[in-house]
Parts: sequence; structure tokens; C-alpha cells
Amino acid sequence: MYPHDGFRELDRHECLGLLATAPVGRIVHTRHALPAVLPVNFCLDNDFAVLLRTSADSELAEAIDGVVVAFEADVVDAAAHSGWSVVVTGRATVVTDPVEHGRLSRTGPSSWVASPKEVFIRIESELVTGRELVGGRTVYGVDLQP
Repeated sequence: MYPHDGFRELDRHECLGLLATAPVGRIVHTRHALPAVLPVNFCLDNDFAVLLRTSADSELAEAIDGVVVAFEADVVDAAAHSGWSVVVTGRATVVTDPVEHGRLSRTGPSSWVASPKEVFIRIESELVTGRELVGGRTVYGVDLQP
């Protein structure tokens, strides 16, 4: 964060609370040595890990298993010049335990594009950061509204 940039830094608790309200986020990983960003639906697990559900044969599942990734979600109101953004950074792993897979089949995210064999990907919330812009005002009191 940059001092006086018009944003308020969110603490971990605030970030996770906001993240739980967003239906869609973006997974950021490396694909062919370049950054790749994919929109995904998700949910948070009881321990605040980010959970994704995808095809077991997907390129995504193979690319991020065991790798540190970033996950971002946000809500922005362009008219009101307000919103928030949260980033979770942590290791992604494909859930292989059958009991855990069964639990997540009942409580985890639903698949928007179902496939015959699906896996759950868990992203540990090792680093959680966020920022909020409220009503388009900077900490200097300057109104950013047109």
C-alpha cells in the first residue's frame, strides 16, 4: 500500500469476511513461464482456505498442484468510486483424501461446468491482503467524484 493513495488497508479478518461474500474470483498462476489469470467460482473452507472445483483432467489442476498461487476477488462500484479487493497467496493442492473429497462434495463449491471426474483444489490462506476505496475520497479529504 502507498500512503495517502485513497485506499484503506484491510486486516485479515475484514479480508476473509469480504471474500466470503464474492461469488467469483481469479486464480493467478504461471502458464508456459507467463502469468495466467482465470476467473473461477469458489468458496472458503472452515479454515479459510480457498476452495475451487474443476475437472480432474483440466490444465489448471495440473498446473497449480503443489505450487504457490495468488487468488483475487473484488467488488467494484464504478459509479460510486468505491469497492474492495482481496488477495490470498498460498500453496495450492489437489485434495486426494477420499473422505475429504466426500465432505467437499457436500459443502464445497458447486461446479459451473460439470465434468465426469472433478477434483477440489485447496489454496491455503498463508498471506491475505486487501484494500478498500470508500466513496471515492482520499485520506486527504479530496473528493474524487467528477
